[in-house]
Amino acid sequence: MASFEVATGKVYGELLDTRGNEDFLKFVINRVATDPKGQWVFIVDQLNTHKSTELTKWVAKECGIKDDLGVERKRGIIKSMNTRAEFLSDESHRIRFVYTPKHCSWMNQIEIWFSIISKRLLKRTSCCSLDELKNKILEFISFFNETMARPFKWTYEGKGSAVLKN
Repeated sequence: MASFEVATGKVYGELLDTRGNEDFLKFVINRVATDPKGQWVFIVDQLNTHKSTELTKWVAKECGIKDDLGVERKRGIIKSMNTRAEFLSDESHRIRFVYTPKHCSWMNQIEIWFSIISKRLLKRTSCCSLDELKNKILEFISFFNETMARPFKWTYEGKGSAVLKN
């Protein structure tokens, strides 16, 4: 899992063996821990793990919300993915999530970075073990942050398509 800091272009990644609800929550907790009192906006796609009950409960706790969150599949904020997404998107929370429209993950800048790592590292590498692959990925993230990180700049040139310049 990785996140892209839009202000600096730096990437923060964790290597996980799965990508379930607990893994995503752990990733978010680790990112927020770098600035525990800060304002956080996570731009994510429509994946179920980005709208989990566990994530919703954690955000409520971190934002000091003591309201009854309800019961999963029955009532309240945690009733469904839609009700959880609405809560997680609330602009009054210091930790909130913005969901890209379905089938528009190309709008999410970390997806663009995943394309960069695919082209510059993964397509050109051969590894003898999972640990070797993990080390190469972490090394690439460090290399990227030290040498190539800068904000992506969207431009529109009036020719019917947006262009991304890095």
